[in-house]
Amino acid sequence: MSETPKTILALDTAGPGCSAALWGRSAILAGRREFMARGQSERLVPMVLEVMTEAGVPFSALDMVAVSVGPGAFTGVRIGLSAAKGFSLALAIPIMAVTSFEAVAAAVPAEDRAGRLLAIALESKRDDLYLQLFDDTGRARGEPAAIEPTALSGHLPELPLLFAGDAKERAIAALGSWGDVRIFDGDDAADAAQIAALAATRDLAPGSPVGPLYLRAPDVTLPAGLDERR
Repeated sequence: MSETPKTILALDTAGPGCSAALWGRSAILAGRREFMARGQSERLVPMVLEVMTEAGVPFSALDMVAVSVGPGAFTGVRIGLSAAKGFSLALAIPIMAVTSFEAVAAAVPAEDRAGRLLAIALESKRDDLYLQLFDDTGRARGEPAAIEPTALSGHLPELPLLFAGDAKERAIAALGSWGDVRIFDGDDAADAAQIAALAATRDLAPGSPVGPLYLRAPDVTLPAGLDERR
């Protein structure tokens, strides 16, 4: 088992915003989070500089960079990954991947999810939504999937459920009066602070690949008349 890094820079641009946080030993030293529909590519690096300056920690002290890998907006996921790879190469430190599902699940307090299966529902910007289940200890139950709301009940077990994530209202509306289902009414947006805290609990295998988590292909429209074979 590898030694747990002590100082971690975490980044998130996969969701509806931009955030950066610095973890040192056993706590968040500094963090920033701003909600924005676009502009993460211009804001992320200045935000990182603000976090590092506030904490008074030099970049040379970083042991790892952690980043959300989606699912989320195609461009947002790529912005975070590109920045993380840049810091990794410049500082010769490893990258830890954390999914958006894991980050949102970590935002739900233990007392809220106690005795319930946690269903994380994330917006896809399409008719479907992204879903992954977690037990009340925060451990993933099954693989994530892109699911049409009308088919949602067929993917859920007969257990008390708690929904969280930015598509939770849409999921609850689709389920109607199906079973014992509650909705988490707190702040459950993914945040770099949660990503940093999760990364601090994990061991990273040398050479672990880091790439985006896409549950369906990105929307691409070719210009009219363009030969797709080119």
